[in-house]
Amino acid sequence: MLKLIAGLHQFKTEIHANNPEFFDRLAQRQTPDALFITCSDSRIDPNLLTQTNPGELFIVRNVGNIIPPHKECISGEEAAIEFAIVALGIKDIIICGHSQCGAMKGLLNTDIIREMPAVCAWLDNAQQTKQLVLSKYHQLDEKCKLEIAVQENVLVQLEHLRTYPSVAERLEHSEISIHGWVYEIESGEVYIFESDHQQFLPLAYEEGHYHLNTSHISHCPTDL
Repeated sequence: MLKLIAGLHQFKTEIHANNPEFFDRLAQRQTPDALFITCSDSRIDPNLLTQTNPGELFIVRNVGNIIPPHKECISGEEAAIEFAIVALGIKDIIICGHSQCGAMKGLLNTDIIREMPAVCAWLDNAQQTKQLVLSKYHQLDEKCKLEIAVQENVLVQLEHLRTYPSVAERLEHSEISIHGWVYEIESGEVYIFESDHQQFLPLAYEEGHYHLNTSHISHCPTDL
C-alpha cells in the first residue's frame, strides 16, 4: 500500500502539476477513440499496450474478458457498452484476450477454481468456448488447448456482443465495427482476427499503415 500512496503523490506533484491544460480538458469531457474490453489480469495494461493517454480508451475489464449474452437481467458489461456507444459515440469495439489467461485455465480445468464458486458461475458465460476446445481439439496438448481457448473465447464473446440491442442495431447499419484481438505477453505480439482467413494473424505496422501477416503459421493447428 505504501508503494501505491507514494505513486499517488508522485502523480499529483509531477505528472498532474506539470500538465494542467491536459487535465483541464480531460475534466470537461471524454471523447475516447474506442471501447477496449479485456481481462482483469494485472499483466494487461490497455493504455500501455496501445500507447494511449487517459481519455482515449473507454475500458471494460473482468475475469476472462467475458461479455454475458443479452438477458432480461442487465449486466454491468452491457450497461457500459451501451453507454460507450450511445453517450460517447464510440465506433470501434475491441475484445482483447491474452496468453496465459488464468480464467481460460480454470475453464479447461475446473479443479483450479473449485473453491471459487463465483468464478465458476461467471465462467458459465464461456462454456461454449470450453465445448469447442474439447470437441475439436481434444487431441492437442494442454499448452495448445489453452492457446486455442484464448482465441475461441474472444470469438464467442464477440458473438455475445452481437446480441446487445445497442450493438446489433448499429452493426446492421454499419455504424460501428467490432474487433477480436489476442495479446501475447511473452512476445508483445498482438494477433487480430481476420474474417477472410478465419484466423488470428499478427499485426504489422509500417510508416502509418498496418496490415496483417497472412503468411503467419500458428504454433497450434486450428481452423478457427
